[in-house]
Amino acid sequence: MKLKYIFLTFSIVLMANACTQNKVSETPTNENIPEQNMMNYDEMMDNNEMIDNEMDSEETLKYTDLSPADTKELIDSNSDLIIIDVSPSYGNGHLPGAVNYYLGDGSLDEAIPNLDKNKTYLVYCHVESVSRAGAQKLIDAGFEKVYRLDGDYPAWEAAGYEIEK
Repeated sequence: MKLKYIFLTFSIVLMANACTQNKVSETPTNENIPEQNMMNYDEMMDNNEMIDNEMDSEETLKYTDLSPADTKELIDSNSDLIIIDVSPSYGNGHLPGAVNYYLGDGSLDEAIPNLDKNKTYLVYCHVESVSRAGAQKLIDAGFEKVYRLDGDYPAWEAAGYEIEK
């Protein structure tokens, strides 16, 4: 993901620079680029392939969204599962056995160095965007077995599964 953001930032800088140039040319020229610094077609294609491969490999390092039913199955079949509620609404209701590492106050960031990267994690919240950010934080920190409850706490509760208050 970082490479994607670097590439996007670089592209924006190039476009901004092009927009501020006084000289407007109808046809592109290479007169300002020293020939030894120019890439040929094969080099450009190799670079594009390298970037695509890098982006593909980064995209495979994602968390997995699970429906409430699949989440229930994961909980029932994995006694070592760590369930993390990243919301400030933990006291209003949470999944049984969940720990609360609220994303907004830095609790999750503080907990990450002490979490076992070999364990399996389920992340949820009361708001979807927060659970996505929490799950992604674990992935970015090198955790590989990360799941997110799709629909979060409201979907779990609506499905009629057990909750704790």
